[in-house]
Amino acid sequence: MYRTHTCNDLTEKNDGDEVILSGWVHRRRDHGGIIFIDLRDRYGLTQIVSDPVKFKKAHNTMNNARAEFVLKVKGKVRPRPGSNANKDLHTGEIEVLISEAEILNPSDTPPFEIDQDKDVGDDLRYSYRYLDLRRQRLKKNIILRHKVIKHIRDFLDNKNFLEIETPILIKGTPEGSREYLVPSRLYPGHFYVLPQSPQQLKQLLMIGGVDRYFQIARCFRDEDQRGDRQPEFTQLDLEMSFVEEEEVMKINEKLLIELCKKFLPDKKIQEEPFSVLTYYEAMDLYGTDSPDIRYGLQLSDITDIAKNCEFGVFKNAVENGGVVKALRVENGAKYTRREIDEFEEIARIYGAKGLAYIVIENGERKSAITKFFKSEELDLIIKKCKAKDGDIIFFSADKFKIACESLGHVRIAIANKSNLIDDNILAFCWVKNFPMFEYDEEEGRLEAVHHPFTAPVNSSHLEADPEAALAKAYDIVLNGVEIGGGSIRIHSEKVQKKVFDILKISEIEAERRFGHMLRAFKYGAPPHGGIAWGLDRLIMIFAGEPNIREVIAFPKDQKAKDLMLGAPSRMPEQQIEELHIKVIEKKKS
Repeated sequence: MYRTHTCNDLTEKNDGDEVILSGWVHRRRDHGGIIFIDLRDRYGLTQIVSDPVKFKKAHNTMNNARAEFVLKVKGKVRPRPGSNANKDLHTGEIEVLISEAEILNPSDTPPFEIDQDKDVGDDLRYSYRYLDLRRQRLKKNIILRHKVIKHIRDFLDNKNFLEIETPILIKGTPEGSREYLVPSRLYPGHFYVLPQSPQQLKQLLMIGGVDRYFQIARCFRDEDQRGDRQPEFTQLDLEMSFVEEEEVMKINEKLLIELCKKFLPDKKIQEEPFSVLTYYEAMDLYGTDSPDIRYGLQLSDITDIAKNCEFGVFKNAVENGGVVKALRVENGAKYTRREIDEFEEIARIYGAKGLAYIVIENGERKSAITKFFKSEELDLIIKKCKAKDGDIIFFSADKFKIACESLGHVRIAIANKSNLIDDNILAFCWVKNFPMFEYDEEEGRLEAVHHPFTAPVNSSHLEADPEAALAKAYDIVLNGVEIGGGSIRIHSEKVQKKVFDILKISEIEAERRFGHMLRAFKYGAPPHGGIAWGLDRLIMIFAGEPNIREVIAFPKDQKAKDLMLGAPSRMPEQQIEELHIKVIEKKKS
């Protein structure tokens, strides 16, 4: 027997019990011949102590033990002397006097300290992830992940959802992100792909009469990495039949509220039910389709005022179909020229050509652009922005999306700089009615904003003006992070074919890529819709971590490499040949 108890079990109630414990040496202290070791396992710590006279052999074994050695010990539980009790430790009232000890496995000196939460370079942590998992921070995150997912499973099971696994090897139907290809040995020149999401499969489950489905789904996208992306990631995938978007949103909202109250009890949900914004409202007011609504700093539209001014930047933007957006910052007159330049650089990163501003100070309007405005025009701008003495107003003039997004990122930078964000608030909001299509300048055609299976708000718009068509799509946003997105799906073969036509997918191409979907629509497809959460993102927020790698057991680095296993790696020539693949080395320019 390796253990009778874990290292977090024993309390004063076990006084006098003979126990067996196994675990790692967390810390070792030699106090004048008596050796104290904090023995650690997944569950916690127990202090064990040697007696060099009474149990000499066990004492010698403990004397040879070092950090991260694996020990098995046998001994008797006794109270710690009052002054030595540790009130912060569950087992802090007791210790175990060791009568027998065995080193099950020694350890090399770890490349970083396990018993302390010191900063360690990511490359080193990922290379030795199995050691990193022993540290308190990561262990806590992985346990949180397990509990969140278990709660989700229990909740959905009680709501009559069936958990169904869908295939990992599927047919390639290029849409959205780049796919990972898997060559077929049995069918030369043919490939499977790893799913970006189970989108089509869950729709086919609805056509199969499943009615309510969910899956903790593994998904794969061959795209550039950043803090909230990985080549492989996990979704809560969910689909329902005979629903409209409000019903999908309602059940997801209830689940999110439950999760927050269970796992973040010290934080306050800003608003129940959650706020609902249209895509246009989110962009117009916050400059993003993933708004952080914990703070104000809303944008104003001054296009009607600016269209007749003499400032060429504003006037030209309006004449070319653009808008002029303004952001009033309370007490912003105190910003230095250097700080304003930093905000302007942020705006330029997101497409703005510059960042005009007006400072209101001591009753004056200070700016290089005021000379281009009539006094009454400045009065209207100040009134529209609700500005007062001591404020600054920033402006961005361009096409709607660029003007909004560039000023929206300035808004975020100002909120961070001014400490306007309350980390104890959980601000959820729904964003819906996205554009159904957007024009791709490079391809010279319309593309689906979400995916080509999203239903339109009004099917007649597909005929009259596809670029104006809105989608029955909805995102759920938490504190400025999109944690999920979904839509009501097309369930009509006729409507689906019309969408393919707008996307310039020919009948032959549609049959080749999506024939299985079009055939399924012929056999009584029910109205249906669903959503997918980015579970890694949600748990990242719950854990208070800066990126999703901190809540994934074995992540890739920011270059999509597995530093622990050494993947991706070259494969033996024989295996490459069996898969009918020829590797062509790219010439260095």
